[in-house]
Amino acid sequence: MKTPPRLLPLVEDGVIDEVLGQVRSGKEADVYLVRVGDETRCAKVYKDSSHRSFKQAAAYQEGRRVQNSRSTRALSKRSAFGQKEAESNWITAEVQALNTLSAAGVRVPKPFGFFDGVLVMELIVDASGDVAPRLDDVALSPETARSYHREMLHQIVLMLCAGIIHGDLSEFNVLVDVHGPVIIDLPQAVNAAGNNNAQRMFERDVDNMARYFSRFAPELLKTRYAKEIWSLYQNGLLTPLVELTGVFEESSSLIDLDGVMEAILDAQREHEEKLARKAPVETAGGAELEPKKWNPRENLPQQDAHRPRDGNRAKGKDGNRQKPPGPVRPQKALPPPARSVPAPPPKPAAAEVKPPAKIQWGRR
Repeated sequence: MKTPPRLLPLVEDGVIDEVLGQVRSGKEADVYLVRVGDETRCAKVYKDSSHRSFKQAAAYQEGRRVQNSRSTRALSKRSAFGQKEAESNWITAEVQALNTLSAAGVRVPKPFGFFDGVLVMELIVDASGDVAPRLDDVALSPETARSYHREMLHQIVLMLCAGIIHGDLSEFNVLVDVHGPVIIDLPQAVNAAGNNNAQRMFERDVDNMARYFSRFAPELLKTRYAKEIWSLYQNGLLTPLVELTGVFEESSSLIDLDGVMEAILDAQREHEEKLARKAPVETAGGAELEPKKWNPRENLPQQDAHRPRDGNRAKGKDGNRQKPPGPVRPQKALPPPARSVPAPPPKPAAAEVKPPAKIQWGRR
């Protein structure tokens, strides 16, 4: 088989040795058979978001952890970087879910590595060593259907105890090997505690399993395992060893409004009594007084004496209002006095020149 372009870098780097063939083509990815040394594994090549047919991805991604605040802002703004981060989070979600569920004992394919959008993982095979069929391709007897249904409920409980919901569980996302059902396809895995749609998606997964197995065992369609398991989970009573009955009765009793109001009033009275015990008691002439209530207009910060209010400013001698003194500013250092230079001696006064006497010319 010709090596697909997405798998060619893995062959060149020695991650896989040979591509043997294609197993299937799904709505999120294409799966290929690859040889790694002496083992046969599968390589899941995820499709780009433009070619992926899975709808409403945002509803599944709610509650997933983001690496940093920059990624969070980019995702909310739907920028180019945010779209790239959303695509990366969608692809790596299955890797994280497989690692978590494998550690929790859930029957899922074992992941071996994630390389540039390609997940290399365990190949699930049947008794003859061929690729394991989907649950939808297997004919079941009523006894086998009931056994597989119990096993699927156990796997679903293990997943929920690990904080994960499949979100798209059906007979097309379950393989059947020699030991029973194996859950696959987890890129849309849901955070059970952080997603507002978690309960709805969980009940849909459980109901899908009951609907399918009821084709062979019709009584399974009347069970209410979804409500029972979720109620145990909400009340902190769900464990991997819990015994399920398939029976669940929702509470039909009306809310006791009088009892609720009485509880609120009791809490209010208790709070007031606690405040009264903490408050100091004033005495006058030996008589106890009630604690003084707090007045928001009291204990206001007092103004400085030299800064009266604007309406009561002090008046000067001329009768005009004086402005309050402003903040004291630091004075600048005065320059050193200039050196005194002795004044020049006064010039002597010029001698007064009298005009010549007038000569009178007369007759002799």
